[in-house]
Amino acid sequence: MKRIYPDKEYCMGCGLCELACLTAHSESGDLIQAYTRERADGLQSRKILLENEECSVALSCRHCAEPECVPVCSSGALYKDEVTGITAYDVEKCTGCWSCLMACPYGVIRRDKYNDKIIKCDLCSGRENGPACVEACPNRALKFEERQIHEGC
Repeated sequence: MKRIYPDKEYCMGCGLCELACLTAHSESGDLIQAYTRERADGLQSRKILLENEECSVALSCRHCAEPECVPVCSSGALYKDEVTGITAYDVEKCTGCWSCLMACPYGVIRRDKYNDKIIKCDLCSGRENGPACVEACPNRALKFEERQIHEGC
């Protein structure tokens, strides 16, 4: 299955991936509206940009082959989609127990500050051009491709 792979050698920390994610998951589909009005109403990016003086890297759910977040989800809100292979999330089932946040070895599942739920990458499911973050990255520091996986993720 195709996943998003970050390449810290090319990431310059511009944050365009976060803005693209924000826009892709907004109601308006408009960057300005998403960043101003919808973000004020609780819209959050599913990307996490980590930076220090030496490097930066954009991270999101890795859609692990054997995700550690799924078995700890007591409500069944997180599950492995058998058709697409993604680690899917049903927001209606989420009880906000945060077990998945603690179980994720990559720290990429985030708490939704406004709804006592979680936020995680969905690979922009249904988006014709694939993940918005990959398309927006000017340095191609994010790759959406299939690779041989040797472990759980």
